[in-house]
Amino acid sequence: MMNSVPVEPVATSSRQRAMILITVGLALMTVVSAVSGLNVALPELARDTGASQTELTWIVDAYTVVFAGLLLLAGAVGDRFGRRGILIVGLFIFGVAAATATFTTDPQNLIALRAFMGLGAAGIMPTTLSVITTSFPPQERPRAIGVWVGIAGAGAVVGLFATGALLEFFSWNSFFWLNVMLAGLGALGTLAFVPGSREESASPLDVVGGVLSLVGVAGLVFGIIESAERGWGDPVTATGLSVGIVGILGFLAWEWHSPAPLLDPRLFRLRGFSAGSLSITVQFFAMFGFFFVVLQYLQFVAGYSPLEAAVRLLPLPLVLIPTARRAPVIAERLGFRLMGFVGLTLLGGGLLIMSTLQHHLEYGVLVAGLVIFAAGAGIAGTPATTAITASLPRTKQGVASAVNDTARELGSAIGIAILGAAMTSSYRDGIAGLTADLPAPAAQALNASVAATRSPQITGLGERGRQIATAAQQAFVDGTAQAMVIAAVIVFLAGLAVLVLAPPARSEEHC
Repeated sequence: MMNSVPVEPVATSSRQRAMILITVGLALMTVVSAVSGLNVALPELARDTGASQTELTWIVDAYTVVFAGLLLLAGAVGDRFGRRGILIVGLFIFGVAAATATFTTDPQNLIALRAFMGLGAAGIMPTTLSVITTSFPPQERPRAIGVWVGIAGAGAVVGLFATGALLEFFSWNSFFWLNVMLAGLGALGTLAFVPGSREESASPLDVVGGVLSLVGVAGLVFGIIESAERGWGDPVTATGLSVGIVGILGFLAWEWHSPAPLLDPRLFRLRGFSAGSLSITVQFFAMFGFFFVVLQYLQFVAGYSPLEAAVRLLPLPLVLIPTARRAPVIAERLGFRLMGFVGLTLLGGGLLIMSTLQHHLEYGVLVAGLVIFAAGAGIAGTPATTAITASLPRTKQGVASAVNDTARELGSAIGIAILGAAMTSSYRDGIAGLTADLPAPAAQALNASVAATRSPQITGLGERGRQIATAAQQAFVDGTAQAMVIAAVIVFLAGLAVLVLAPPARSEEHC
């Protein structure tokens, strides 16, 4: 793996280092907010573009799939050819794709443009951390990395509220203008303040491994998402899943024998490394799958505006942030094994509580679920990352950072795919009897998305339209509940796996 921590940083002044930190923070915020913020805009986007539930899932996940699939390779490219250059290129690709997306209303074009944004994001995120490790002296590096971690965690929340505020005054494509603005500021800061750096002794670039990782992630997510539209037995679904499985197995086999692997599979023999990676993956599976599901529920069913929906989620950061700050102190006494199990158990418990939400929102139920969910995320998050980094020696901390980032994005992509597919499949089963005698355009719109319940095609039917809208929204609520139960079960199982896999407290384990 080429992402290694250099011994000596690039010579920089204290003022320049401060500006470097602001710049990489903006670049990181650009990447992280591009998923959560779009979830707020989805209902309005669906109404204006006619996107189906499956297309909405793809509009969100095309970005995350490409991002996760190319993250390891992009970090290696930056280390080999220059971190400053790959950061600028990544921000440029991201910004151009986002700017183009503001002018299109075709769902298929939006999916393609989001994939290009993911390509840019893959060049941005790993490079921001590498820039910090090459620009800050050892005594300042922990604080700078702490700021980086904080921005990575807060970026999702900022994306939610910034997009919600914009949509109070502008249309859904203002979300993409926010992306353009952040990418532009990041690029200007990179040109002005970020010094050039790259590895002195570069290993061969593992292009084959990078392609196989992308094929594996993309095929697997494609099959999961399309299962909601076509069914699990459909040849297209089966082909996607087969390609994904073959790609992942091919990646592992190639990396096992590669002299310069992007990720050495042998590292997963380390219990802390494998348990921490599993925990991070499942946490982001739950977090971003939850955002995708609940923000549509709050707007499509509960009838809130984008900003009102985001405000309803305020208990999440208010609990998560202080809990996450205290978690490392508690983990020093209790160890990752117990912290990981308790955190994931609470995370799953919060999802189960929120799975009981009804057509008429009882906000107390949502708050109770959010508080427990956030507490679990705060307790499990930082100890899981620490478990990964503590498993490897200093010379391999770049590997630890890359795996941590990849686990986050892979979990996000799969969470959105699985929960989105579960919700869509349940919704369509629930409305099967409603569309039989509707006019063809209305039936097609209702089958495509619950957004149609607020369109003239349904509201124009008078009392019958109101009854159909209520029944369709209830079907969507049932789909939301099913998705959250599935997520809770997966999180509970992961908690048990961490309890078994993780090393005892204070044990030392290095490769």
